[in-house]
Formats: sequence, structure tokens, C-alpha cells
Amino acid sequence: MSVEKINSPKNRLVTHILSHATKVPGLIFLSGQVPADENGVVVPGGIQEHTAKCISNLGNVLEASGSSWEKVVKVNIFLKDMDNFAAMNEVYEKLLPTPKPARTCIQAGKLPNDVDIEIEAIATY
Repeated sequence: MSVEKINSPKNRLVTHILSHATKVPGLIFLSGQVPADENGVVVPGGIQEHTAKCISNLGNVLEASGSSWEKVVKVNIFLKDMDNFAAMNEVYEKLLPTPKPARTCIQAGKLPNDVDIEIEAIATY
């Protein structure tokens, strides 16, 4: 089985610890993306701006992998505070194509750099 490691030049590279995605026949596993710019700086704003940035960062990885949001089959969302669930959903609903992929959303104990959200996905290509 072939395994390809993929990184998007539009996102911060952290190749010493992970690849943005791993592509195997038929599937792409996308690493969790936080609301950071290409320099690793968390973008200003609250949960809605941060949700949009995570989705944008994942979109960059999907593009680099030869896929798109229309081919995402599963999303996992990690929130710092489940009280942000409704506000996150407002952005998620607007930015993801319909029909929406399967999804899990949990409150995580602590996220990298104390961000309020991280999103990962699995897609086809």
C-alpha cells in the first residue's frame, strides 16, 4: 500500500512532528488544524473567527492533497469550551457544503497553545 505525506505551503509547517495529511489509497487523513496563520500565530477574534480559520486551513490541506470539502466524509471538532458549540455551529453550517459530513464534537481538556478549537478530517479523493 502506498502512503504519501502531504503538507500545504499555505499553512505553518511543523514537519518535525507531523504532516498536514497522510494519503493512502482512497483516503486522506488530515491532521488537526488550529486557528493559526502560516507563521503559527493565532488569528485574532473569538470562536467564530477561529472556526473559520480552522476550516480555511483544512481547505488548504485538502487542496494540496487533491481533494475538497465536498469529499470530506468525517470531521472531528475539539472545543476548549462546549459553551461555544452554538457559535461554532453557525460558522460551520455556513462554510461547509451540504450535505454535511459525519461529525463528532467534544470538549477537550486542553488544546495546543491554549486555542479554543481544533478541527481534523478524513476525506476521499
